[in-house]
Amino acid sequence: MSEAATDDDGENDIATVNFKVTESFLKQIDDTWQGRGFNSRSEFIRYTLRDAVEFPTFDRDELVALLEAEEDVREGRTTSAEEARERFGTSDE
Repeated sequence: MSEAATDDDGENDIATVNFKVTESFLKQIDDTWQGRGFNSRSEFIRYTLRDAVEFPTFDRDELVALLEAEEDVREGRTTSAEEARERFGTSDE
């Protein structure tokens, strides 16, 4: 399914990385890579790690800020775009 081989330009040595997971999580990993058409567990893990590095999502601080913003919306502590334009004397043009 994927070209999950490392982007080895001949200058990087391949390293083995060991880590621990619970048996139940390992089963989920195995079910996932097999269900998505990867050739091996290692290929899936390399692909997933590479994706996380190349396309990072939110870090913890950004997630906290999003949660706080959501709370502000729920609590009515926000201003509409129209109200902000009126308040600051700007237009949307």
